[in-house]
Amino acid sequence: MAKQFDQIEDAHQRFIEEQHMFFTGTAAPDGYVNVSPKGMDSLRVLGPNRIIWRNMTGSGNETAGHLAQSNRMTLMWCSFTTRPMILRCYGTARTIHRLDPDWSALDAHFVPAFQARQIYDLTVTLVQTSCGYAVPFMDFVSDRDTLDKWAQSRGQDQVRDYWRDRNTLTMDGAPTGIVAGNLGPDA
Repeated sequence: MAKQFDQIEDAHQRFIEEQHMFFTGTAAPDGYVNVSPKGMDSLRVLGPNRIIWRNMTGSGNETAGHLAQSNRMTLMWCSFTTRPMILRCYGTARTIHRLDPDWSALDAHFVPAFQARQIYDLTVTLVQTSCGYAVPFMDFVSDRDTLDKWAQSRGQDQVRDYWRDRNTLTMDGAPTGIVAGNLGPDA
């Protein structure tokens, strides 16, 4: 039932854009594998072999730390509605921090948000579709506004303090690059 493709086809892009959430998976050579659900308006397909997604502030920062050690990434979408399908994009990714030269151009694909801490740029080398026959039906109610409210109540400086205090290392103690990449000399 699984089919493999060397690029994101138009039907794949439509499927991706219809989903309200996706999952990202990364792993360093050693330590824990990370799988995270992502939502909000945070992902763009930029071409048949390129996806960017903007990572908002969170309690952990595993993806950035893993990519600093091994650039492998998998993104996965599954339909919780009428069409039973799972779609995965495999490839290599790089982390773009706020002070990196291409941050502004990539961030311009999204609504401005000071709580965005990284953008991931995925070069897709394999697309795989498979059945989602065992994925349950679920209804989408709405996006959560909890993160936005949390960030707005603290402001940019406190969010940056949060990054410095809680997002500089992975669970395994590996550096995430957030201090050098997101906090300027005045922070």
